[in-house]
Amino acid sequence: MSLNRALAKATLVGGLAGLLFGFDTAVISGTTTGLSLTYSLTPGSLGLTVAIALWGTVAGALLAGIPGDRYGRRDSLRVLAVLYLAGALGCPAAWSWYALVFFRFVVGLAIGGSSVIGPMYIAEISPPKWRGRLVGVFQFNIVLGILAAYLSNYLIGLVGLGGSEWRWKFGVAAVPAALLLAMLFSVPRSPRWLVEKGRIEEARAVIKLIGEQDVEALLRSMLAAKELEIQYGQERLFAARNRFPIFLAVSIAMFNQLSGINAILYYLNDIFALAGFSKVSSDLKAVAIGATNLVFTVLAMLVIDRGGRRTLLTIGAVGTAASLGGVAAIFATRRHEDLLLWLLIGFIASFAFSQGAVIWVYLSEVFPTAVRSRGQSLGSSTHWIMNALISWAFPIAAASSRTAPFAFFAAMMIVQLIVVQVFYPETKGVSLENMEERLISGSLR
Repeated sequence: MSLNRALAKATLVGGLAGLLFGFDTAVISGTTTGLSLTYSLTPGSLGLTVAIALWGTVAGALLAGIPGDRYGRRDSLRVLAVLYLAGALGCPAAWSWYALVFFRFVVGLAIGGSSVIGPMYIAEISPPKWRGRLVGVFQFNIVLGILAAYLSNYLIGLVGLGGSEWRWKFGVAAVPAALLLAMLFSVPRSPRWLVEKGRIEEARAVIKLIGEQDVEALLRSMLAAKELEIQYGQERLFAARNRFPIFLAVSIAMFNQLSGINAILYYLNDIFALAGFSKVSSDLKAVAIGATNLVFTVLAMLVIDRGGRRTLLTIGAVGTAASLGGVAAIFATRRHEDLLLWLLIGFIASFAFSQGAVIWVYLSEVFPTAVRSRGQSLGSSTHWIMNALISWAFPIAAASSRTAPFAFFAAMMIVQLIVVQVFYPETKGVSLENMEERLISGSLR
């Protein structure tokens, strides 16, 4: 099966939600100084300003599975696109700190929801041999959005807009949000969701549209998977057979954030400021880190269906632990600050090549179809809860000790390395239906 136009378009549209995900999470890094001055924020209230969007993502991730199952993945993405657009227009127009916090929460709802629905939609429309790379498009768009946010922040900062600079930085997101909403009216529904709802002819039409050569064979495998689900009845997410997938989803989501990735991305300019770099220099260094993130995400996408998910996680755990240990040493000794950029580049390269590329693929693979939406919501909401807690605490912890946060993150990556080696199975090249059979038989472990 080749990657035809319809499949490519559906993947790119699903991935565009990832671009907004990345942009709206990273853009805050270039606004913290302006927001602090405008609203006289303390370290605690600054942490809340950053973290409120993340609490929105928790709610969005927890709730996304309900409309995702009832109304479908595609139509749920349309609602999320509306929320992205509302936030992109509301944040620049915010007339008070409370209004800004509200619209950042709305953006968070969209980010959390798309972190569940976007990868799921792509996974369910993809053939097994392409699934890792196509779901990887979602992660590629996340890091592209992060790079776009850093670059946008840098360019807007050069214009000299004064006190309104942060408003322009937030408002740029309105353009891709409007584009996502428009394009979602030209892609098909998930064929697996259609089968789940008994809409077999519609599912057959979508399977043909995306270029599957043996339409009936794939349809039969989907129907067989549905029969298994009927056999198990209205399955609960926390049923006995789902315990291992739940462990995998929760642990990979926790380790994703215990690396410190989002705290570092959100406070990147502040981290460079602690090392003595100027605002413009910090903005430019952030662009370099965003570009590294993009390059190594592309490299991971090229090898994830060959090298496998487990191998990438292993390589990344070693690289992130070493890089974070180096950053902790710089702040502990207050020497060799010139190496900070290179260590953070090493960290982001290791993360992008491993956790960044694997998490959304893995979450979309390990659960049965009947509970995939809820299972991915659980994994995604765990990711966002950890993100919110760490991002809220980071400026407070860093104000007490510049070294401790990075030393803690490095230690957690060593723990991750051990857990991956002992527990994580390889899922490359396995169809979602076969994955479900292996889960029932216990051979997924």
